[in-house]
Amino acid sequence: MAERSILITGCSSGIGLDAAHGLRARGWRVFAACRKAEDCERLHSEGFESPRIDYGDGESIATGLAEVLEATGGRLEALFNNGGHGLTGAVEDVPVEGLREIFESNVFGWHDLTRRVIPVMRAQGGGRILQCSSVLGYGVMRWRGAYIASKHALEGLTETLRLEMRGEPIEVVLIEPGPITSDFRIKGRAVFERWIDWKSSARADMYRADLLPRLYGAGGKDAFELPAAAVTRAVIRALEARRPRARYRVTIPAKATWWARRLLPGALVEAITARV
Repeated sequence: MAERSILITGCSSGIGLDAAHGLRARGWRVFAACRKAEDCERLHSEGFESPRIDYGDGESIATGLAEVLEATGGRLEALFNNGGHGLTGAVEDVPVEGLREIFESNVFGWHDLTRRVIPVMRAQGGGRILQCSSVLGYGVMRWRGAYIASKHALEGLTETLRLEMRGEPIEVVLIEPGPITSDFRIKGRAVFERWIDWKSSARADMYRADLLPRLYGAGGKDAFELPAAAVTRAVIRALEARRPRARYRVTIPAKATWWARRLLPGALVEAITARV
């Protein structure tokens, strides 16, 4: 079998790092991109090719992809868009600048990289584009409005792109995890502190009672939480199936939320979600 290459973003930890290891073990040539140069250096020491790609930095998107294509002779069989970050806080407390930043990282940067990859795949006769969305790409919960908005936008763009690619050998797939063990919450603390003035919020008491213990507490696993390897298994199926599905939902909450929103009355779904 000819060598298959994949570019994965957000590989410093969590889903991206596990996918990089899992796919390399299956014979893929993995380009494990990270936002920070020091993380790229760490992955280089682990034997990965690791271009620096920061979704908030358009120049790094261009140079990172160019580095990959130079190494492969201009080919790229697959792209797994995975990097990004969250912004926790009540919708009314999220400043426009904070919302703009999360869309830059979770939507606009993904769109930029995807648009650059499509001509490469079209010229070589095909490829696969995987987008790491979330159960919050079609569900909602309190405190996550900015992140939810970015994932809903990603889902809309991805579904439309998949529709427009019908008839071409470029497959577009959504990976939709529920709770996955990662450093996502820990990394989100700095973003929260940068953008959310919770002490001045009308909901300050709610922050103290509910959100701050979740964000800063030692915490344990969420209900039905799975390791990142569960996402990697879905990624492998999406990449190696002859005809991949449009969506791969990972964890019981992701699957239950999908069906609940289709089978239950909206008022009941909202009442259940409000208790989470």
